[in-house]
Amino acid sequence: MKSGVTKSDTFKSAKGITNKKENMFSFYIVVLYLFLEFGRFQTLIPALSFLHLPAVTIALILISLFTSGRIYLKDKQTILLLLILSEMILHGPIAINNYWAFWIFYIMIINFIAYLGISHFVDNEKKFEKFVNFYLLIFVYLSFYGLINEGRGVGGFIGDENDFCMVLNMVFPFALYRIFTTNSKSGKIYYISLSALFILANITTLSRGGFLGLAAVVGYCSIKSKNKIALASILVLLVMFVLALAPDSYWNEVRSIAEEGDNPYGTGAQRLYAWKLGWNMFLDNPILGVGQGNYPWHVVDVENQLGVQWIERSLGGRAAHSLYFTLLPELGLVGLLLYGMLIVTFIKDTKYIKYISNNRKDIFSAIESKNHLYQAFAIEASMIGFLVSSVFISTLYYPSLYILCGIVMSYKKVLQSKVSDWDFQREHNVDNHLKLINR
Repeated sequence: MKSGVTKSDTFKSAKGITNKKENMFSFYIVVLYLFLEFGRFQTLIPALSFLHLPAVTIALILISLFTSGRIYLKDKQTILLLLILSEMILHGPIAINNYWAFWIFYIMIINFIAYLGISHFVDNEKKFEKFVNFYLLIFVYLSFYGLINEGRGVGGFIGDENDFCMVLNMVFPFALYRIFTTNSKSGKIYYISLSALFILANITTLSRGGFLGLAAVVGYCSIKSKNKIALASILVLLVMFVLALAPDSYWNEVRSIAEEGDNPYGTGAQRLYAWKLGWNMFLDNPILGVGQGNYPWHVVDVENQLGVQWIERSLGGRAAHSLYFTLLPELGLVGLLLYGMLIVTFIKDTKYIKYISNNRKDIFSAIESKNHLYQAFAIEASMIGFLVSSVFISTLYYPSLYILCGIVMSYKKVLQSKVSDWDFQREHNVDNHLKLINR
C-alpha cells in the first residue's frame, strides 16, 4: 500500500496517538464556530453582535492551534490554501479597490483558520461523529427557519435563497448515507426524516440552480451506493415526498430552466451577460486576474470597452453570479491552477479513505469499512453539490468549501493515524518476537 507514510512518520504518529491528551475545549470551540457561522444567531439577536462572538471564536481556535504544539502546515491542501492566500496578498497594493481586496483576504484568513481547526481538533472517530451530528443539527434549525421564511436563509452568506439551497445540497448526502451506517431503527427513521426535511427546505427556496445541484447529488449517490436497491427505495420515497408537497410554483421554476434560453431579458440571459464580462476581464488580466473582490469594480470598464450594456443600464458593482466566472477574472490562471489542484487533492484524499476502507480488512471490521466508505461517498457528494450549485452563484469565498476541505482532511488523518498506529505496533511485536527467538 502506498500511503505516503514513512517508517519515521509512522513512529511519530503512533507515539503521538499513544501520548495524546484529548483537548475537548478546542473541539467544542470548532463546533461553536460552526454554529455561529451557519446559525448566524447574532443576526437574529442584535445584542449578540456587540460581543463579536464569531471573531472571538476564530481567535480561540488560532490560540488553540499555537498552544497545542500540533499545528501542521505541510498537508497538500494546506499548502495550496496558503498559496491562494499568497496570491491575494499580491493583489493588496495593485487592485483597483484595495478595500474589497483586503476584506476578501480577511474572510479567507478566517476560512483558513476554520479549516485548520477542523483538520487538527476533529482528530478521532468519536469526535468526527459528534462534529457531523452537530453539523446536521444546525441544518435542522436552518431548514425550519427557511420553511417559516419562504425559503430565505438566516442571513450572511446563506441569506439568499440560491445560497441557502447550495448549503442544503451539501449537507443532504451526510444525512442520506447515515441511513445506511446506523444500526438502530430509530436512527434510520431520524436520518430519513432529516433527508426529507432538507429536501423540503430545498424546495421552499424555489432555486433552479439548487434543483440542478440536488439532481447532481442524487445522481451521484445513486451511482456510488454499494446497496443500490436500498438506496433506490429511499430515494423513491423521497421523490414521492417531493411530488406530494412541492407547490406548482416550484415545478414552474424547474420548467423555466429550459425556457430561459428563449428569454433575452431573464435572469439566465443576465448571468450569461455577466459571464461574458468576466471572460473578457480574464482575457485582459489572464495571469493574476484583477484581484479578489474586484470583479464588480471592473464591470463598467469592460462594458465601455465592449460597447455593451444590460438592457440600457450598467451592471457595475454587481457580482458575476458564478464561482467559475468569479475565479477566472479575479484570480486568473494562477488562481485557477491552485483551485484546480485543491479539488484534485480533495478527490485524492477521498480516494485514500476508500482505499483504506476496501483494503485494510486487518484493521477494520466489515461494518467499519462500510461506514468509512459511505463517509467518503457523502463527502464526495457534498463537493458535487457545491460545485454544481455554484455554477450560478458567487460562492468562491464562502466558508462552505473550506469547511468541507477541513472535514475530508480530518477524516483522512483519523484513518491514517489508525493505520500508522496498527502498522507500528505490528512491526514492534514482530521485532520483539525476533529478539526472543534469537536469545
